[in-house]
Amino acid sequence: MIKKIFSYLIPIKIYETKSSLSKSIEVTWTNGELVLDSKNANYSYGSLQRILRFGLKNIGYEKIVPMKHILVLGVAGGSVIKTLVDEIKYKGKITGVEIDPEIIKIANTYFKLDEVKNLEIVIDDAFEFVLKTKTKYDLIIIDIFQDTTMPNFLFETFFINRICFLLKSHGFILFNTMLLDESQNLRNKKYVSEFFKSEFKIKTIPRVEVHNELIVIEKLD
Repeated sequence: MIKKIFSYLIPIKIYETKSSLSKSIEVTWTNGELVLDSKNANYSYGSLQRILRFGLKNIGYEKIVPMKHILVLGVAGGSVIKTLVDEIKYKGKITGVEIDPEIIKIANTYFKLDEVKNLEIVIDDAFEFVLKTKTKYDLIIIDIFQDTTMPNFLFETFFINRICFLLKSHGFILFNTMLLDESQNLRNKKYVSEFFKSEFKIKTIPRVEVHNELIVIEKLD
């Protein structure tokens, strides 16, 4: 409790480790809440939770509550899952895909992710999982970063087409991206401009928490 109180003055790191996939993983008390960070980016809770919460509000909580199955690609500490369960009161199935088992251990230890009853965690590469799964989803949340870098496959046509194929009628994709320079800004503009699918609607929500841009894709029928 003392650390939580003092964290309103300065961040207080309580755990730090490395894994085979992440150079640095830190759990820190910041402004009275526990957050999960990499060396240069917030991975869960803190600003990331606010970003994805904003995206979910844009879709509409009333549309999310009756959904049957949500896929989260990139779990980290599980902040968006906690938003779904604790704030939106979502009771359907959640499948979370995370490539780094060490991060899931931290999420269970410090953020009690393993207490979410309607959650199934799959340790796998998101690209591989998307290729293999035969399930269709009402909402697909894409939040995949390696520190501040996003894997190139997220923006490739094959992956985009596969994600859209896995979406149920009237479903949504919420894609969190980071814009740190002009090349990334152009990358997102290209992504949106080349998205020609008559049964889908795409829009962007720019400059969420300064450096993030959300892309929302809706399946119309």
